Amino acid sequence: MSTIVRRTVPALVLAGALMMGTTGCLAGENASAESGTDDAGQAQEWSTDTLSLDFATYNPLSLIVRDQGLIEEALGDDVTVEWVQSAGSNKANEFLRAGSIDVGSTAGSAALLARSNGSPIKVIDIYSQPEWSALVVPAGSDITSVADLAGTSVAATPGTDPYFFLLQALETEGLTIADVQLQNLQHADGRAALEAGSVDAWAGLDPIMAAAESESGAELLYRNVDFNSYGFLNATEDFITNHADVAQVVVDAYEEARVWALENPEETAALLAEVADIAPEVASTVITERSNLDVSGIPGDDQLAVLKKIAPVLVESDAVQGGDAAVQAALDSIIEDSFATKAVEAQ
Repeated sequence: MSTIVRRTVPALVLAGALMMGTTGCLAGENASAESGTDDAGQAQEWSTDTLSLDFATYNPLSLIVRDQGLIEEALGDDVTVEWVQSAGSNKANEFLRAGSIDVGSTAGSAALLARSNGSPIKVIDIYSQPEWSALVVPAGSDITSVADLAGTSVAATPGTDPYFFLLQALETEGLTIADVQLQNLQHADGRAALEAGSVDAWAGLDPIMAAAESESGAELLYRNVDFNSYGFLNATEDFITNHADVAQVVVDAYEEARVWALENPEETAALLAEVADIAPEVASTVITERSNLDVSGIPGDDQLAVLKKIAPVLVESDAVQGGDAAVQAALDSIIEDSFATKAVEAQ
């Protein structure tokens, strides 16, 4: 289920004015993102009067950008900003492919899968380097290793990082997805199934996973930070091409939110706790122990290196219709670093 929220007034005012890197003719020369006017005092004319983007509990920066109204402040009253909640990378990709949002949050693996299968998206900013996926079992489970998962029922959300985490974890023991009984459930439903005893294990995602540990004693069966891909902020090619000025505003807001998050980890955790409806201590674990926000927002070689490790898993799992050629084409074209480069330089 998605939640649509319209926001026109910032909930908080971020200390300091919004700093926006100039983008030449694409963003309008001499544009002032803070006031919606140019340096001559004339009203800024944007390339669109609407912007739709997501927020997600697995993307802490999106919560800050939305809560503080950074984009609304930059665009002024002439652009209606529509916020849609994504429950997982698969949902964000569905929204992007359908054109119901212009910008969406996914794991890198999910973005690669989507582009490999023809979705016209590119990554325009990196919002985190998380350890947000692990294999989870209920308290007191007889399952003590990945090898023990053979023949068991496992909940996962196909098309998301936890699903690809599951595939990679199984591979470490010579197993494949065919060796388990996959239950296709959205992340929150996977937790519910685990706690109800409907499945034996769950490929979990934070902050839901951290809440399951704290609230019901769920245990992390298998962790491997290298099997987690980066957090990708993606935009449709149409949006990038035809509304580059607004795309720059979005990425500028993200980079400002990153600076604020690093300076205010407790407040960031409190915001996550509020939106995700989890205990403050659980949110603090997610932010301080499992979410590295102190990474460059510019997508590039670090992210491609991770995706190249995941690519064979996608091909071997038959998740990509065009096979290896389609995945390679996606790897060659998924990066769009110009917006983040300008935003980072402006900080």
